[in-house]
Amino acid sequence: MSTLTISAIRKSYGTVETLKGIDVALESGEFLVLLGASGCGKSTLLNIIAGLAEPTSGDIRIDERSIIGVHPKDRDIAMVFQSYALYPNLTVHRNIGFGLEMRKVDKATRDRAVHETAKLLQIENLLERKPGQLSGGQRQRVAIGRALVRNPKIFLFDEPLSNLDAKLRMEMRTELKRLHQLTKTTVVYVTHDQIEAMTLATRIAVMRNGRIEQLDTPETIYNRPATLYVATFVGAPPMNLLAGAADRGGVRIDGTDIAVPVPGLESVPPGRRLVLGIRPEAIGTSGQGLPLAARCEVAELTGPELVVTAIIGSQRLVATLPASTKIKPGDEIALSADPALFHVFDAETEQRLN
Repeated sequence: MSTLTISAIRKSYGTVETLKGIDVALESGEFLVLLGASGCGKSTLLNIIAGLAEPTSGDIRIDERSIIGVHPKDRDIAMVFQSYALYPNLTVHRNIGFGLEMRKVDKATRDRAVHETAKLLQIENLLERKPGQLSGGQRQRVAIGRALVRNPKIFLFDEPLSNLDAKLRMEMRTELKRLHQLTKTTVVYVTHDQIEAMTLATRIAVMRNGRIEQLDTPETIYNRPATLYVATFVGAPPMNLLAGAADRGGVRIDGTDIAVPVPGLESVPPGRRLVLGIRPEAIGTSGQGLPLAARCEVAELTGPELVVTAIIGSQRLVATLPASTKIKPGDEIALSADPALFHVFDAETEQRLN
Protein backbone atom coordinates (compact mmCIF):
# COMPACT_ATOMS: atom_id res chain seq x y z
CA MET A 1 0.00 0.00 0.00
CA SER A 2 1.26 3.45 -0.90
CA THR A 3 0.53 7.14 -0.61
CA LEU A 4 0.17 9.30 -3.71
CA THR A 5 0.78 13.05 -3.75
CA ILE A 6 -0.06 15.20 -6.77
CA SER A 7 1.28 18.74 -6.47
CA ALA A 8 0.46 21.70 -8.77
CA ILE A 9 0.28 19.55 -11.91
CA ARG A 10 -0.14 21.52 -15.11
CA LYS A 11 -0.23 20.26 -18.68
CA SER A 12 -0.20 22.40 -21.82
CA TYR A 13 -0.30 21.53 -25.49
CA GLY A 14 1.03 24.68 -27.12
CA THR A 15 -1.20 27.51 -25.92
CA VAL A 16 -3.95 25.13 -24.74
CA GLU A 17 -3.77 24.36 -21.01
CA THR A 18 -5.39 20.99 -20.31
CA LEU A 19 -4.60 20.78 -16.59
CA LYS A 20 -4.54 24.00 -14.58
CA GLY A 21 -2.93 23.14 -11.27
CA ILE A 22 -4.09 19.86 -9.75
CA ASP A 23 -3.40 19.12 -6.09
CA VAL A 24 -4.42 15.80 -4.48
CA ALA A 25 -2.98 13.90 -1.51
CA LEU A 26 -4.07 10.27 -1.17
CA GLU A 27 -3.55 8.18 1.92
CA SER A 28 -2.51 4.56 1.50
CA GLY A 29 -5.43 2.36 0.48
CA GLU A 30 -7.74 5.15 -0.71
CA PHE A 31 -9.97 4.77 -3.77
CA LEU A 32 -9.97 8.09 -5.64
CA VAL A 33 -12.37 8.56 -8.55
CA LEU A 34 -11.66 11.31 -11.09
CA LEU A 35 -15.14 12.22 -12.28
CA GLY A 36 -16.05 14.55 -15.09
CA ALA A 37 -17.33 15.02 -18.62
CA SER A 38 -15.23 14.28 -21.70
CA GLY A 39 -12.42 16.80 -22.14
CA CYS A 40 -12.18 17.81 -18.47
CA GLY A 41 -8.60 16.47 -18.15
CA LYS A 42 -9.19 13.35 -16.05
CA SER A 43 -7.57 10.89 -18.49
CA THR A 44 -4.68 13.29 -19.07
CA LEU A 45 -4.02 13.33 -15.32
CA LEU A 46 -4.19 9.53 -15.18
CA ASN A 47 -1.71 9.24 -18.07
CA ILE A 48 0.68 11.58 -16.28
CA ILE A 49 0.53 9.43 -13.14
CA ALA A 50 1.16 6.35 -15.30
CA GLY A 51 4.10 7.95 -17.12
CA LEU A 52 2.39 7.87 -20.53
CA ALA A 53 2.59 11.68 -20.59
CA GLU A 54 4.79 14.19 -18.81
CA PRO A 55 3.45 17.29 -17.03
CA THR A 56 4.43 20.79 -18.10
CA SER A 57 5.08 21.56 -14.42
CA GLY A 58 4.38 20.14 -10.97
CA ASP A 59 5.33 16.97 -9.16
CA ILE A 60 3.90 13.51 -8.42
CA ARG A 61 5.25 11.42 -5.56
CA ILE A 62 4.63 7.83 -4.54
CA ASP A 63 5.74 7.20 -0.95
CA GLU A 64 7.71 10.50 -0.99
CA ARG A 65 9.61 9.46 -4.15
CA SER A 66 9.13 11.73 -7.17
CA ILE A 67 8.17 9.76 -10.27
CA ILE A 68 8.45 12.62 -12.76
CA GLY A 69 10.77 11.42 -15.51
CA VAL A 70 10.71 7.82 -14.24
CA HIS A 71 9.93 5.24 -16.95
CA PRO A 72 6.40 3.75 -16.67
CA LYS A 73 7.75 0.24 -16.00
CA ASP A 74 9.77 1.53 -13.05
CA ARG A 75 6.88 3.29 -11.28
CA ASP A 76 5.39 0.10 -9.79
CA ILE A 77 1.97 1.03 -11.18
CA ALA A 78 -0.56 -1.23 -12.96
CA MET A 79 -3.12 0.16 -15.38
CA VAL A 80 -6.41 -1.23 -16.68
CA PHE A 81 -7.75 0.40 -19.83
CA GLN A 82 -11.21 0.81 -21.34
CA SER A 83 -10.17 -1.60 -24.09
CA TYR A 84 -9.17 -4.94 -22.59
CA ALA A 85 -5.94 -5.09 -24.68
CA LEU A 86 -5.62 -8.87 -24.25
CA TYR A 87 -3.40 -11.01 -26.45
CA PRO A 88 -5.91 -12.99 -28.58
CA ASN A 89 -3.48 -15.86 -29.28
CA LEU A 90 -2.63 -16.46 -25.59
CA THR A 91 -4.67 -18.31 -22.99
CA VAL A 92 -6.15 -16.51 -20.01
CA HIS A 93 -3.34 -18.03 -17.90
CA ARG A 94 -0.68 -16.57 -20.20
CA ASN A 95 -2.46 -13.21 -20.47
CA ILE A 96 -2.61 -12.78 -16.68
CA GLY A 97 0.97 -13.87 -16.17
CA PHE A 98 2.48 -12.11 -19.20
CA GLY A 99 3.85 -9.16 -17.23
CA LEU A 100 5.57 -11.49 -14.75
CA GLU A 101 6.92 -13.54 -17.63
CA MET A 102 8.48 -10.42 -19.18
CA ARG A 103 10.07 -9.63 -15.82
CA LYS A 104 11.72 -13.07 -15.83
CA VAL A 105 9.78 -14.31 -12.80
CA ASP A 106 10.32 -18.08 -12.51
CA LYS A 107 7.51 -20.31 -13.77
CA ALA A 108 6.55 -21.83 -10.41
CA THR A 109 6.16 -18.42 -8.76
CA ARG A 110 4.34 -17.11 -11.82
CA ASP A 111 1.88 -20.01 -11.90
CA ARG A 112 1.17 -19.68 -8.20
CA ALA A 113 0.48 -15.93 -8.56
CA VAL A 114 -1.78 -16.48 -11.59
CA HIS A 115 -3.84 -19.15 -9.79
CA GLU A 116 -4.20 -16.99 -6.66
CA THR A 117 -5.33 -14.04 -8.77
CA ALA A 118 -7.75 -16.18 -10.81
CA LYS A 119 -9.26 -17.51 -7.58
CA LEU A 120 -9.71 -13.96 -6.26
CA LEU A 121 -11.46 -12.98 -9.50
CA GLN A 122 -13.45 -16.22 -9.65
CA ILE A 123 -12.16 -17.17 -13.13
CA GLU A 124 -10.16 -20.32 -12.25
CA ASN A 125 -12.20 -22.38 -14.73
CA LEU A 126 -11.29 -20.02 -17.60
CA LEU A 127 -7.49 -20.23 -17.41
CA GLU A 128 -7.10 -22.41 -20.50
CA ARG A 129 -9.51 -20.46 -22.68
CA LYS A 130 -8.53 -17.71 -25.10
CA PRO A 131 -10.04 -14.18 -25.05
CA GLY A 132 -12.25 -14.90 -28.06
CA GLN A 133 -14.07 -17.55 -26.02
CA LEU A 134 -14.94 -15.14 -23.17
CA SER A 135 -17.78 -12.71 -22.51
CA GLY A 136 -17.12 -9.00 -22.03
CA GLY A 137 -17.27 -9.29 -18.27
CA GLN A 138 -14.88 -12.25 -18.27
CA ARG A 139 -12.41 -10.40 -20.50
CA GLN A 140 -12.52 -7.42 -18.15
CA ARG A 141 -11.77 -9.72 -15.21
CA VAL A 142 -8.74 -11.05 -17.09
CA ALA A 143 -7.53 -7.48 -17.76
CA ILE A 144 -7.91 -6.68 -14.06
CA GLY A 145 -6.14 -9.93 -13.17
CA ARG A 146 -3.18 -8.98 -15.35
CA ALA A 147 -2.81 -5.80 -13.28
CA LEU A 148 -3.59 -7.47 -9.95
CA VAL A 149 -1.04 -10.27 -10.31
CA ARG A 150 1.82 -7.78 -10.24
CA ASN A 151 0.86 -6.59 -6.74
CA PRO A 152 1.65 -2.95 -7.65
CA LYS A 153 1.80 0.02 -5.31
CA ILE A 154 -1.02 1.79 -7.18
CA PHE A 155 -3.80 0.69 -9.54
CA LEU A 156 -4.93 3.02 -12.32
CA PHE A 157 -8.28 2.39 -14.06
CA ASP A 158 -9.27 4.31 -17.21
CA GLU A 159 -13.05 3.89 -17.68
CA PRO A 160 -12.74 0.08 -17.39
CA LEU A 161 -16.49 -0.63 -17.43
CA SER A 162 -17.54 1.56 -20.36
CA ASN A 163 -17.70 -1.33 -22.83
CA LEU A 164 -20.02 -3.44 -20.67
CA ASP A 165 -23.81 -3.50 -20.66
CA ALA A 166 -25.75 -2.14 -17.67
CA LYS A 167 -26.11 -5.47 -15.86
CA LEU A 168 -22.43 -6.37 -16.26
CA ARG A 169 -21.36 -2.87 -15.17
CA MET A 170 -23.28 -3.33 -11.94
CA GLU A 171 -21.72 -6.76 -11.35
CA MET A 172 -18.20 -5.47 -12.06
CA ARG A 173 -18.69 -2.46 -9.79
CA THR A 174 -19.46 -4.86 -6.96
CA GLU A 175 -16.45 -6.97 -7.93
CA LEU A 176 -14.10 -3.97 -7.95
CA LYS A 177 -15.43 -2.85 -4.57
CA ARG A 178 -14.84 -6.34 -3.15
CA LEU A 179 -11.32 -6.50 -4.60
CA HIS A 180 -10.40 -3.13 -3.14
CA GLN A 181 -11.65 -4.16 0.28
CA LEU A 182 -9.51 -7.33 0.06
CA THR A 183 -6.31 -5.85 -1.39
CA LYS A 184 -6.49 -2.37 0.20
CA THR A 185 -4.30 -1.04 -2.62
CA THR A 186 -4.39 2.66 -3.53
CA VAL A 187 -6.58 3.19 -6.61
CA VAL A 188 -7.08 6.08 -9.03
CA TYR A 189 -10.12 5.49 -11.22
CA VAL A 190 -11.35 7.61 -14.14
CA THR A 191 -15.01 7.68 -15.17
CA HIS A 192 -17.76 9.97 -16.46
CA ASP A 193 -20.37 7.77 -14.71
CA GLN A 194 -21.47 9.33 -11.41
CA ILE A 195 -23.01 6.02 -10.23
CA GLU A 196 -19.58 4.35 -10.51
CA ALA A 197 -18.03 7.25 -8.64
CA MET A 198 -20.58 7.23 -5.81
CA THR A 199 -20.48 3.44 -5.30
CA LEU A 200 -16.71 2.87 -5.58
CA ALA A 201 -14.89 5.90 -4.22
CA THR A 202 -13.62 6.76 -0.79
CA ARG A 203 -13.13 10.24 -2.28
CA ILE A 204 -14.29 11.85 -5.52
CA ALA A 205 -12.53 14.61 -7.45
CA VAL A 206 -15.10 16.27 -9.70
CA MET A 207 -13.16 17.83 -12.59
CA ARG A 208 -14.12 20.56 -15.02
CA ASN A 209 -11.99 22.36 -17.61
CA GLY A 210 -8.69 21.12 -16.19
CA ARG A 211 -9.47 21.97 -12.57
CA ILE A 212 -10.91 20.14 -9.58
CA GLU A 213 -14.28 21.68 -8.70
CA GLN A 214 -14.62 19.67 -5.48
CA LEU A 215 -12.62 16.92 -3.76
CA ASP A 216 -14.44 15.14 -0.98
CA THR A 217 -16.22 11.98 0.14
CA PRO A 218 -19.17 10.73 -1.94
CA GLU A 219 -21.56 11.69 0.90
CA THR A 220 -20.33 15.30 1.01
CA ILE A 221 -20.21 15.64 -2.78
CA TYR A 222 -23.85 14.56 -2.90
CA ASN A 223 -25.21 16.31 0.18
CA ARG A 224 -23.18 19.55 0.04
CA PRO A 225 -22.06 20.20 -3.56
CA ALA A 226 -19.66 23.15 -3.59
CA THR A 227 -20.67 24.51 -7.02
CA LEU A 228 -23.56 24.46 -9.45
CA TYR A 229 -21.57 22.18 -11.76
CA VAL A 230 -21.06 19.55 -9.03
CA ALA A 231 -24.72 19.83 -8.04
CA THR A 232 -25.93 19.05 -11.55
CA PHE A 233 -23.28 16.43 -12.39
CA VAL A 234 -23.87 14.18 -9.38
CA GLY A 235 -27.35 12.78 -8.86
CA ALA A 236 -29.92 11.02 -11.04
CA PRO A 237 -32.30 12.59 -11.87
CA PRO A 238 -30.17 15.76 -11.62
CA MET A 239 -30.82 18.36 -8.96
CA ASN A 240 -33.59 20.86 -9.73
CA LEU A 241 -32.20 24.37 -10.17
CA LEU A 242 -34.75 27.16 -9.72
CA ALA A 243 -33.81 30.76 -10.53
CA GLY A 244 -34.64 33.32 -7.87
CA ALA A 245 -33.48 36.25 -5.82
CA ALA A 246 -32.47 36.84 -2.21
CA ASP A 247 -35.39 37.95 -0.07
CA ARG A 248 -35.16 38.49 3.72
CA GLY A 249 -32.89 35.55 4.53
CA GLY A 250 -34.28 33.27 1.89
CA VAL A 251 -34.97 32.85 -1.81
CA ARG A 252 -37.98 34.11 -3.77
CA ILE A 253 -38.51 31.74 -6.72
CA ASP A 254 -38.96 33.51 -10.06
CA GLY A 255 -42.48 33.34 -11.48
CA THR A 256 -44.08 32.45 -8.13
CA ASP A 257 -45.05 34.10 -4.88
CA ILE A 258 -43.06 31.45 -2.98
CA ALA A 259 -40.37 32.79 -0.64
CA VAL A 260 -38.22 29.98 0.70
CA PRO A 261 -36.57 30.56 4.09
CA VAL A 262 -33.03 29.14 4.02
CA PRO A 263 -30.76 29.23 7.10
CA GLY A 264 -27.41 30.92 6.45
CA LEU A 265 -28.64 33.52 3.95
CA GLU A 266 -29.40 36.27 6.46
CA SER A 267 -26.45 38.40 5.31
CA VAL A 268 -27.16 38.10 1.56
CA PRO A 269 -28.36 41.47 0.15
CA PRO A 270 -32.00 41.48 -1.06
CA GLY A 271 -32.34 41.15 -4.82
CA ARG A 272 -29.07 39.27 -5.34
CA ARG A 273 -29.57 36.63 -8.03
CA LEU A 274 -29.53 33.12 -6.61
CA VAL A 275 -30.19 29.55 -7.70
CA LEU A 276 -32.20 27.28 -5.41
CA GLY A 277 -31.26 23.60 -5.69
CA ILE A 278 -33.68 20.84 -4.65
CA ARG A 279 -32.95 17.14 -5.14
CA PRO A 280 -35.89 15.29 -6.78
CA GLU A 281 -35.89 12.77 -3.92
CA ALA A 282 -36.22 15.60 -1.37
CA ILE A 283 -39.68 16.40 -2.75
CA GLY A 284 -42.79 14.57 -1.55
CA THR A 285 -46.56 14.81 -1.29
CA SER A 286 -46.86 14.34 2.48
CA GLY A 287 -47.58 18.00 3.15
CA GLN A 288 -44.67 18.20 5.60
CA GLY A 289 -42.29 21.06 4.87
CA LEU A 290 -42.55 23.94 2.44
CA PRO A 291 -45.62 23.67 0.16
CA LEU A 292 -44.90 23.81 -3.59
CA ALA A 293 -48.03 24.08 -5.72
CA ALA A 294 -47.35 22.71 -9.20
CA ARG A 295 -48.96 21.22 -12.31
CA CYS A 296 -47.91 17.79 -13.57
CA GLU A 297 -46.49 17.87 -17.10
CA VAL A 298 -45.10 14.31 -17.41
CA ALA A 299 -45.34 11.24 -15.14
CA GLU A 300 -42.94 8.33 -15.79
CA LEU A 301 -43.16 5.06 -13.90
CA THR A 302 -39.69 3.49 -13.64
CA GLY A 303 -40.80 0.53 -11.52
CA PRO A 304 -39.69 1.43 -7.99
CA GLU A 305 -40.68 5.10 -8.32
CA LEU A 306 -42.77 7.62 -10.24
CA VAL A 307 -40.71 10.43 -11.80
CA VAL A 308 -42.90 13.51 -12.15
CA THR A 309 -41.95 16.58 -14.17
CA ALA A 310 -44.04 19.50 -12.95
CA ILE A 311 -44.38 23.20 -13.68
CA ILE A 312 -43.90 25.60 -10.76
CA GLY A 313 -44.46 29.20 -11.83
CA SER A 314 -42.56 29.40 -15.11
CA GLN A 315 -39.99 26.74 -14.23
CA ARG A 316 -39.77 22.95 -14.34
CA LEU A 317 -39.33 20.76 -11.28
CA VAL A 318 -38.64 17.00 -11.19
CA ALA A 319 -39.78 14.90 -8.22
CA THR A 320 -39.24 11.20 -7.55
CA LEU A 321 -42.31 9.89 -5.74
CA PRO A 322 -43.44 6.44 -4.55
CA ALA A 323 -44.62 4.23 -7.42
CA SER A 324 -48.06 3.99 -5.82
CA THR A 325 -48.63 7.76 -6.21
CA LYS A 326 -51.64 8.48 -8.44
CA ILE A 327 -50.70 11.47 -10.61
CA LYS A 328 -51.31 12.03 -14.31
CA PRO A 329 -50.37 14.82 -16.73
CA GLY A 330 -52.42 17.96 -16.23
CA ASP A 331 -53.12 17.32 -12.53
CA GLU A 332 -52.62 20.16 -10.06
CA ILE A 333 -50.40 18.67 -7.36
CA ALA A 334 -49.43 19.78 -3.87
CA LEU A 335 -45.76 19.01 -3.45
CA SER A 336 -43.68 19.75 -0.38
CA ALA A 337 -40.00 19.82 0.54
CA ASP A 338 -37.88 20.28 3.65
CA PRO A 339 -35.98 23.63 3.50
CA ALA A 340 -33.18 21.99 5.50
CA LEU A 341 -32.39 19.97 2.35
CA PHE A 342 -32.23 23.00 0.03
CA HIS A 343 -29.02 24.11 -1.68
CA VAL A 344 -28.41 27.75 -2.57
CA PHE A 345 -25.84 28.99 -5.09
CA ASP A 346 -24.77 32.43 -6.25
CA ALA A 347 -26.06 32.80 -9.83
CA GLU A 348 -22.94 34.69 -10.93
CA THR A 349 -20.07 32.84 -9.21
CA GLU A 350 -21.91 29.47 -9.12
CA GLN A 351 -20.52 28.90 -5.61
CA ARG A 352 -22.53 27.39 -2.76
CA LEU A 353 -23.81 29.93 -0.21
CA ASN A 354 -25.67 27.98 2.51
